[in-house]
Amino acid sequence: MADFDVDLFVIGGGSGGVRAARIAAGHGARVTVAEEYRMGGTCVIRGCVPKKLFVIGSHVRQEIADAAGFGWTIPTATFDWPTLIRNKDKEIARLEAAYAANVEKSGARIVKTRAVLEDAHTVRLATGETVRAKTILIATGGAPNHGTPIPGIEHVISSNEAFHLDELPRRIVIQGGGYIALEFACIFANFGSDVTVVYRGDNILRGFDEDVRKHVRAEMEKEGITILTGCTVASVDKHGKDYTTHLSNGSSIASDKVMFAIGRHPAVANLGLEKAGVAINPRNGGIAVDAFSQSSVPSIYAIGDVTHRFNLTPVAIREGHAFADTVFGNKTVRVDHADIPTAVFCQPEVGTVGLTETQARELHDRVDIYKTSFRPIKATMSGRDTRVLMKLVVDGATDRVLGCHIVGDMAAEITQAVAIAIKMKATKADFDATVALHPSAAEELVTMRTVTERHVRQAAE
Repeated sequence: MADFDVDLFVIGGGSGGVRAARIAAGHGARVTVAEEYRMGGTCVIRGCVPKKLFVIGSHVRQEIADAAGFGWTIPTATFDWPTLIRNKDKEIARLEAAYAANVEKSGARIVKTRAVLEDAHTVRLATGETVRAKTILIATGGAPNHGTPIPGIEHVISSNEAFHLDELPRRIVIQGGGYIALEFACIFANFGSDVTVVYRGDNILRGFDEDVRKHVRAEMEKEGITILTGCTVASVDKHGKDYTTHLSNGSSIASDKVMFAIGRHPAVANLGLEKAGVAINPRNGGIAVDAFSQSSVPSIYAIGDVTHRFNLTPVAIREGHAFADTVFGNKTVRVDHADIPTAVFCQPEVGTVGLTETQARELHDRVDIYKTSFRPIKATMSGRDTRVLMKLVVDGATDRVLGCHIVGDMAAEITQAVAIAIKMKATKADFDATVALHPSAAEELVTMRTVTERHVRQAAE
C-alpha cells in the first residue's frame, strides 16, 4: 500500500474548500490546504461579501431621499468613495484572517502557494515540493469571463477590479444582464454614477421568471439606469481618461469606465488535469463529477464553481461538507440540488426559489399562478415610485407550491424562510392556513387567494 503524506489535499482556500478541510480534519484526517492568493476565495475576497457591503452603502442615498416624507430634514450629504474602499478592505482582511484561523484550529495545515496535479495522488507546489495525498479535492472556483476578444478589450474591467477603483466613475457602461452586472449597475447608480447596461438578449436576468425580469427592468429604469438589450459591445476606444464604447447596433457611449460581467468560467487552466486524467464536462467546461463530487479519477474530487453546476457559495459549502462526511466521516451524504434559493442584490432586490412559471408549465399539466404587485407601505409616505412583486407557482393537480418569486426590499430574507416550506413540499392550502403577519409585505404570500392565471396543458391528439 502506498504511503501518503496527507489524507486530504485541498487545492483552493475558498468557502467550499475550507468547509471540506475543516470537516475532514474533524473526522481525524490529515489535511493540507493550498491557496495561492487569499483565504476566503471569490465570495469573501472579491464577491458576495464586499458586494453586499457596497449594496448596503449604496442604499443610504435612497434612505436619505425617503426620510423627508417621514418628517426628517437632513443636510446635504456627501459621499467619499475612498473611505468605502478602505473600510471594505479592513473588513475583508478581518474575514480572511478568520477563515485562516478556523482552518488551523481544525487541525488542517495551510500552504500559501499554487498547487498543480502531477498524478492521481500527487500535487506539486510552486515551491517545488511534492505532496502525496490519498485524496485530492479541487475547489479552485471560477473567474470572470470576458468572452470573445474585441478591439479594446484591454480597457475593460471585471467585478474584480470594480472593488478596487481609485475613484467612483461618473459614467460607467456595464455589459451583462445577470446577477453581477445588475448588482453593480444599481450600486454605481445609487452612489451617483450615470449607468448604462448593455445586454445581448431580449431582456435581463435570463433564466429567471418572466414576470421578475419585466418587473426588475422597469424598476431599474425608473431609477435612471439605461438598459439597452439586443446588442453587444463591439469595441472600446480610449481617449485620455475617457472611453468610447461602440455597440453592435452602431451606436456609441462615452464613459469613464467600461465593465464586463457576462459570466464566469471554471478555474481549470494549468491545474494539471490532463496529466492526472481528470475529465472536463463538455457541456459547461467545468470538472466532470458524479452526484458525490467524484471526478473521473477515483481519488480526485471537485466541488463548487470549478464544476460549474450551481455557482453559489452555499452550494459549494454544502458540497464540501457532504464530500468530507462521505469520504472521511463514514456517512453517505448526497447534496440535493433541487429547490435552491437564490437572490440578486440589485435594487429592488430579487429572491427566488423553486420553479419559474415557464419551467412549471413544461413539467406539469396544470399550473396555477398567484400574483400581486403593490406599493410598499414605506413608499406611501416617502413618495417613491416603486412596487413590490410577489408570485407563487402552484401545481394545480396536487396544490403543491412549486416556486416563489419576490422583487422588493428584503426579498432575500423572506425567500430564505419560504424556501423551507417549499423544500418541505408545502401546499397552497398550507400557505393559506398560515395567519398573516401584519403589516408586512410578506403577508401577501399567505393572503393571495385568487388564481390570477390558470394553465392547463392540452393532451396530444
